[in-house]
Amino acid sequence: MLKRKITRRSMLRTGAGALGAVAIAKSGFPAPAIAQSKPFDGLTLKGASFQHGFFTILQNYIPEFEEMTGMKVEIALSSFPVYNQQADLELSTGGDAFDFVNVTFILGARWVAANLLANLDDFSRNPEFTPADWDPDDFVEGAQVPYRDAAGNTFGYSWEGGAMVMGVGRPDLLKKAGVGVPTTFEELMNAVEAVHGMEDTAGYVAFNLHHWNLPPYVHGFGGDLFKDPPNNITPTLDSPETVQGADFYARLLREFGPQGALGFTEDQAKQTMLDGRAVFNVHASSWVTPILTDPNSKVSDQAIVTRMPAGPAGDFPASNSQGLGIPKNAKNKEAAWEFIKWALSRELSMRIVNDFKHFSLVRRSVIDDPEYRALNLVKGQDLASLYLGVLELPGQGRNYMAYRTVKEFPQIGDPVNKGVERIASGQMSAAESMKIAQEEAVNNLRRVGAKIDL
Repeated sequence: MLKRKITRRSMLRTGAGALGAVAIAKSGFPAPAIAQSKPFDGLTLKGASFQHGFFTILQNYIPEFEEMTGMKVEIALSSFPVYNQQADLELSTGGDAFDFVNVTFILGARWVAANLLANLDDFSRNPEFTPADWDPDDFVEGAQVPYRDAAGNTFGYSWEGGAMVMGVGRPDLLKKAGVGVPTTFEELMNAVEAVHGMEDTAGYVAFNLHHWNLPPYVHGFGGDLFKDPPNNITPTLDSPETVQGADFYARLLREFGPQGALGFTEDQAKQTMLDGRAVFNVHASSWVTPILTDPNSKVSDQAIVTRMPAGPAGDFPASNSQGLGIPKNAKNKEAAWEFIKWALSRELSMRIVNDFKHFSLVRRSVIDDPEYRALNLVKGQDLASLYLGVLELPGQGRNYMAYRTVKEFPQIGDPVNKGVERIASGQMSAAESMKIAQEEAVNNLRRVGAKIDL
């Protein structure tokens, strides 16, 4: 743990919630000492992440934080692949250009294992830095799993949760076809087949990150991408279960997707659903629920958001999260923690919920708040319970999302994507394509020195 002499400045800083300081000051009451002392006056705090709506929203509140603390905050935002490449290089080479960074879900385990991030328990569980009511245990367990090491130390706190759900944009077509909302893989395939082509509408739409979309189907047939992640990371891309899952998912794309769907981005898939040009979409809730909530949705009056169908082996909707962390070599760790503590506070989270209707946050107290619940009761559909239920699953029993936290996951992601593309485009059978994907994954893992057991 950090050892630090307790000073008047530190007591002032930890004795008042940052957001509360602004709220009270604006209400006409005397501002707490933190707002008056400006403990980081003149400091420029530098952070980095990929472009996301959360940071666009956060920019609206950052001037308040700057006024309270005296520091200036600069956040470099870039596209998802560019950020991941740049951040990985910066951290792995011991750079100190950033004081805080997004700990990307698929890279977090590697960064933690390589000791590239600061242990946030030194701040979050130290009363000199953090008041007890900030409550580091308030974050949903399933969202925090990727940011811990084997000893349980914390290297990131989640600002975004992704809970895989199913959107049904045209239930009227299901009714015309005489089928119900599917709850199993078999029912899903039957329903997609029944409605595809009706009123020039596709049965199913997805986007081109197949190593996110495919695994729930593999899990549903009883398989995984590794033998026993994270303990045994021998890839199992050619196992019968993985082949079956890949064949099922690729058939949805090949036979029932819109024209050009194999190359669709997330935005294109989302727009297809908003326009009512596809019936089913399975993705993270923040991308699916707009069919109900977006004012531009042409299907909001009838759309349904529900759980992803379960496979023969069980119910395994994917979930993920993104976290904020501090590089091990950051120059301004204490200031970075002040920012993270403020940005992920319950108070600011509730303001974001109320001001911007941004709901993919991961504090349990926020999700359970009556205001949050009321805002997420849309046309009789309890989206809050749906979201929380999926986020919690990996923290209950077997963590079926462990494959995604394996630090070598990026080495198998590309083979999975290519494997699905070959099947969906009709170039190869599922067995042939996934055999090639397995060979590529094994070679990639061996090149980075991973221990595998074939």
